[in-house]
Amino acid sequence: MEKKQESLIVDATMENLDVVMGYVEKQLESEACPLKISRQICVSLEEIYVNVVNYAYGNDVGKCEIHSKIETYDNEKQLILSVKDKGIPFNPLEREDPDITLSVEERQIGGLGIYMVKKSMDEVTYENISGYNILTIQKKWKI
Repeated sequence: MEKKQESLIVDATMENLDVVMGYVEKQLESEACPLKISRQICVSLEEIYVNVVNYAYGNDVGKCEIHSKIETYDNEKQLILSVKDKGIPFNPLEREDPDITLSVEERQIGGLGIYMVKKSMDEVTYENISGYNILTIQKKWKI
């Protein structure tokens, strides 16, 4: 197995969304990630990053760290992507999944984005270590 690891640290602001997305898109492109998988990963990362920007630090600006690892096996690759912040401790995975059978008008506000992340990734985990919120997503693809 071969591993490639990279990290990016940015101010958690909407102005840095393009930097964050470009960082991961470049890696996925260099690893010949299929377009459908790449889109699922990018939509998930955008959802997670925007949540950090909007909720982690209140009215303050804090840092957001993106750590990526791509593992290559005989017939597949796997991206492991961790988003870390030192904001308000919050585990989005504890939130109850939205009832998607309800109409938009009947549905509670919030929770649809993280639900989409959970459904499109192979694995999603949350930890709080030394004051860091760490949300990790994993996705595999065949090579």
